[in-house]
Amino acid sequence: MSLVFAENTRGFTRVAVVVSKKVARLAVDRNRIRRRVYEAVRLNFDLIPKKMDYVFVVYSKKVMHIPFTELEKVLGELVEESKVCYNKQNG
Repeated sequence: MSLVFAENTRGFTRVAVVVSKKVARLAVDRNRIRRRVYEAVRLNFDLIPKKMDYVFVVYSKKVMHIPFTELEKVLGELVEESKVCYNKQNG
């Protein structure tokens, strides 16, 4: 999985999940992956910086089968690695 982000001027946070047909051929599978990622983001929404646009790009069907706690951990690591969580007062 990867994370693409950008600051927005709308004043609220937007999140999108992209799952290609190459990852999961059936729409049912792609939608299940999207729902799992959206739910993990929803439960941890307080931990991500606000007023940003986030796009989570899924590259593997494994996301559908990994335990939910592991999925939350992976999403948290993506946000941390992306350096989105910086202190604006310090630069």
